[in-house]
Amino acid sequence: MTEPEPALRIGTAAGRGTLLAAILASGMVFLDSTVINVALPRLGAELGATVADLQWTVNGYLLMLAAFVLLGGALGDRFGRRRIFLIGVIWFAVASVLCGLAQGTGELIAARILQGAGGALLTPGSLSVLQASFHPDDRGRAIGVWAGLSGVSTALGPFLGGWLIDALSWRWIFFINLPLAVAVVLAALRWVPESRDVDVARTGRRRFDMAGAALGALGLGGITYALIDAPARGLRSLPVLLSVLVGVAAAACFVWLERRRGEGAMLPTGLFASRLFSALNVFTVVVYAALGGFTFFLAVYLQNVVGWSALRTGLATVPMTVLLLVGSSRAGALAARVGPRLPLTVGPVIAAAGLLLLRGVRPGASYWTDVLPGVLLFGVGLTLVVAPLTASVLAAVSDRFAGVASGFNNAASRAGGLLAVAALPLLVGLTGTGYEQKAELTHAYRGALAWCAGLLLGGALLAAVLVHRPPRDT
Repeated sequence: MTEPEPALRIGTAAGRGTLLAAILASGMVFLDSTVINVALPRLGAELGATVADLQWTVNGYLLMLAAFVLLGGALGDRFGRRRIFLIGVIWFAVASVLCGLAQGTGELIAARILQGAGGALLTPGSLSVLQASFHPDDRGRAIGVWAGLSGVSTALGPFLGGWLIDALSWRWIFFINLPLAVAVVLAALRWVPESRDVDVARTGRRRFDMAGAALGALGLGGITYALIDAPARGLRSLPVLLSVLVGVAAAACFVWLERRRGEGAMLPTGLFASRLFSALNVFTVVVYAALGGFTFFLAVYLQNVVGWSALRTGLATVPMTVLLLVGSSRAGALAARVGPRLPLTVGPVIAAAGLLLLRGVRPGASYWTDVLPGVLLFGVGLTLVVAPLTASVLAAVSDRFAGVASGFNNAASRAGGLLAVAALPLLVGLTGTGYEQKAELTHAYRGALAWCAGLLLGGALLAAVLVHRPPRDT
């Protein structure tokens, strides 16, 4: 038994309304992901935050998103994609308001964790409603419009967020989500049709795995807590050792549970029988760890050491986003011709060169001669990676596992950023309120970018050795 054939056409009012809902919803998530790092120095100063508090402000959100994004997609399949999408939008908006109203770091971190849970429902839903609602003849165009305009919102995010922070307050990067959410809810209720996988709704068996998601979150959370807490408590302190033990045990239980459940698991472990799929996901963790660590440190450094405003800091990385928007399709076409190994090897090397250039940025630096060259190199390298990586992950597994493979790769990218933001301050010795001390932050910034460049070079080596052209028939 299958659900009815989707029938929305892109030129109708319902088609345009459904697109509007999906694009605005994605825009909320992309806006938050691009501007939160820019806001860290301001909210840290106002709330008296430590480095650990700033890390949890970023990682509380990423932890929930990485752990539950696969479950969010499965919930939509079972209970209705529009329903779960709307719950995610409302949840995300309420949590955003709580973030903006936070009067202390504990309140802000708790609200960010709630926001990440809402994002895990919203993120897969914004695409799945398009996939399930549009007629096959219009589906590709609809997804293309969604991807293009969502990318524009990503590019505008640093500009809008930086302006809000300078003109009003860091709190407004969260409050801005409320009117967007209202527009999404109204559009979805008016135009988005409900859809579900009828077989999943009837049997409840395919990839609906609450225990697996909880164990994944506990595993990531335990390891993240240990990395963030270790500088203050010491590597041998009881809370740090216990959190490592809990994290490793939960991760082991997650693997055991998913193996036992087979293809009914949230993450069928048979996927990892493909050496290419496994290598590509390790590569994803490494590259996105470098991206997450770089953006975390650069935003704080440019404001607290170089002395730039939030708006100027937000605009600093816009060329990188523009390169991704303009060049990703060309990079995908290149990989289709020559295979993924070349772009996945060369791209990280170019990006690493950009980070090594950016290590030399000092107070009084010129954007055009000191910052832009490194940002452009990093952007070119990342552009060579993103589209070929996504296409290769999907091609490495059978078509029937395309959804779960894409979702896991998305989670792997979030986990990479999560672990980098947790580990890098420990590795470079940045603790307490050291991010407010220019000399200490400068030392940490240069060390962090060196680590990130090393990660990228390691990813390039991994791609050169293990990545090959996926087979045509999977």
